[in-house]
Amino acid sequence: MTSSSSIAQFTAGIQESLADRSFIKISLGNYKGTAAGLKNIYVRLVQIKREEKLSFTIRYKTRDVTKNYDLKEGIIFLVEQLNNGFAMNTLFTSSMDLILERRGSSEFVCRKKGPSLAAQSSTSHNKEKTRLLSAAPDKKYLFDLKITDERGEVFKNAQDKYKQINQYIELLSPMLNDLSKEQVQHVVDMGSGKGYLTFALYDYLHQVLKWDTKVTGVEYRKDLVELCNGIAANANFESLNFVEGTIQEYDVPHIDLLIALHACDTATDDAIYKGIKAGAQLIVVAPCCHKQIRKEITHGKAQNELDFLLKYGIFLERQAEMVTDGIRALILEYFGYKTKVMEFISDVHTPKNVLVVGVKNDKLKVDQQAVLNKIRETKAYFGISYHHLERLLRLEQ
Repeated sequence: MTSSSSIAQFTAGIQESLADRSFIKISLGNYKGTAAGLKNIYVRLVQIKREEKLSFTIRYKTRDVTKNYDLKEGIIFLVEQLNNGFAMNTLFTSSMDLILERRGSSEFVCRKKGPSLAAQSSTSHNKEKTRLLSAAPDKKYLFDLKITDERGEVFKNAQDKYKQINQYIELLSPMLNDLSKEQVQHVVDMGSGKGYLTFALYDYLHQVLKWDTKVTGVEYRKDLVELCNGIAANANFESLNFVEGTIQEYDVPHIDLLIALHACDTATDDAIYKGIKAGAQLIVVAPCCHKQIRKEITHGKAQNELDFLLKYGIFLERQAEMVTDGIRALILEYFGYKTKVMEFISDVHTPKNVLVVGVKNDKLKVDQQAVLNKIRETKAYFGISYHHLERLLRLEQ
């Protein structure tokens, strides 16, 4: 192999590793050139103002110089350095090391060996954490959803959505890891919308956890159902489908994981009801619009230590949110779910940032009467005649 073809093989390896996201770093060493004091060059992938660049740290005996180039210019600059005296050069990727070694005055030899570094380096100056779902050219659904371009690069205007998807998976990940694949045979996402989070969950279940889980998205808008089914087919997601209908209409005898994100008002109650009746191991909802209880509090006009809050619309809204979701959590506990409430996404992305999670626990000892008493007392305190989920499950006293 000629020296020019060896360098071409080395640069082709760099381009391929950048494309398939296996790139870690490049090291140029054993300098034999004429530049005074030059020792090494280290190259890493960074993200500056949401654009990926190759960052060169040029190390001299007494100082370091950093230069950043876009990917095309960076490879051109790199080839110039290879021809200017560096005798031992290594591309580190997650799948291999590619070594370009100078032998003699001008001859190069390129060879491969197993990977010596396990973890990908960060592309962020701020050491951005590794995402559970990476963007890549083979993630066709991200391209079809207009989150990435054909190279797998996240669009500038889709950065927040991409982060939201990953935070969602990061929240679900420990819950799923507490279950087995036998316990999660069917996932239903109620009110799936355009399917951003449905596709991400399917990707995580199948590509990361390696579970053969069926995932169903339920959405009442026909155009979105057709769009999402087309994207699923294009991505070869064979166990993912979307069906047209409302949460109330959808009926299936068994669900292992039920998700309802931002289902409006009592639609969240409808979803929780479906999950409880279907024996779901895990119920995850991000409530939206707490109109039913807000109207009840307004009409009830209960006299208590907090009634002064009713004068302020924003406080009334927040009070209605807490009371609504608090009763939902109590009802989940009544049916044997260990329940917790956590932040879903910061207000930067969406103001609806509460996630209510119920994990089925057959060993959980619940004083059901005490739970019913607490619900009754809460309703009386806030002047509420009924809670929609309570009525669906026939728990009214």
